[in-house]
Amino acid sequence: MSRLFDQRASLAGVDGDLWEIGTFALAWRTGRVILEAAGTAQRRFSEKSSFAAPYTDVKPSDDGKRHDSGDYRLSTIVRLTPNNWRSRGVLRFGTRLPTTDNTTGLDRDAIDVFATVGVATAVGTLSLSGESGLGIHTTREQRFEQDDLFLYAVRAEYRRYAVVPSLSAEGQMHGTAHSEIRGVENLGELRAGLRLGVRYWVRVEAVHGYEPFSPSSGVILTAGLIR
Repeated sequence: MSRLFDQRASLAGVDGDLWEIGTFALAWRTGRVILEAAGTAQRRFSEKSSFAAPYTDVKPSDDGKRHDSGDYRLSTIVRLTPNNWRSRGVLRFGTRLPTTDNTTGLDRDAIDVFATVGVATAVGTLSLSGESGLGIHTTREQRFEQDDLFLYAVRAEYRRYAVVPSLSAEGQMHGTAHSEIRGVENLGELRAGLRLGVRYWVRVEAVHGYEPFSPSSGVILTAGLIR
């Protein structure tokens, strides 16, 4: 689950605080391939102020509260490098399903596809990874029915002790051929976290957004297991 502050809901034209409840990721590995399903069960948004007129079919909120199902993603990760290599190269591709309600204004109710390439390596007890690629996102604009975005993520973990500190950044950027399209704006978050445990683990991350449509701050709490 996560609690995010000063989050903009682009299509509703409001900003406020957001709860993401029931955020999950399930991954199954077979040989060199990982199949992954991820998503968020519920988003609950409390309005604080308005910064733009709502999109055409977004319904107003009488009590300043909005809630909706989150997005769900299906992806495949393929290891490209031999198993005996110290560094790992991977290809990730997948889709984001249209499971949200566009009338609430929290998301676009649209299909996206994405593909990234990544690399991970270890330098002593320091684990480093990064990936980048292309996201083809469906918009709500008739003139621009899709937008091609640059996706990126980098992460560092120090794995010497049972408590594992981490630092990561992730986001998306639109191209220079046009201005940002509503609903698919630039996003960027810096996350600093601590994980406790190996097979069974708990992780807490502090969030700082460095793009206008990312939260100003927040906290993410995650628990998981590896079998």
